[in-house]
Amino acid sequence: MQDTSSKIDSPDWLDTIRWTADGLVPAIAQDAATGDILMMAWMNRQSLQLTSEEGFAVYWSRSRGKLWRKGETSGHQQVVHEIRLDCDEDVILLKVEQKGGIACHTGRRSCFYRKFQDGQWVTTDPVVKDPQSIYGPANGSEHSE
Repeated sequence: MQDTSSKIDSPDWLDTIRWTADGLVPAIAQDAATGDILMMAWMNRQSLQLTSEEGFAVYWSRSRGKLWRKGETSGHQQVVHEIRLDCDEDVILLKVEQKGGIACHTGRRSCFYRKFQDGQWVTTDPVVKDPQSIYGPANGSEHSE
């Protein structure tokens, strides 16, 4: 991982974060090169610690109640270039390199592929790769929510 700081090495850096009552914090993954927002997921202390140590995004799956390494099923890992904390200390921003160009379990580059237009949600971004070819016919995707 690039851009590590002494704060990351400090034993109390995780205590700065304002965790939810469930011990989670929302994490936004942003393409480090383009600035595109790719996805949002949840992290707990362990997943954020592992992300900082390993240099790859690790999230917490609320639906499965376990750690979720982005790309463990699809191969579409997120290489973490920076970890940022917002001014309220309650949202994490991961600046990542998205391996395979697909962040969404629908086979799209970004999970934010719909735009509100004329009173409805309109799909604006195409499927890059069929999810069944990524996850199999049961679509056992790594999407956690």
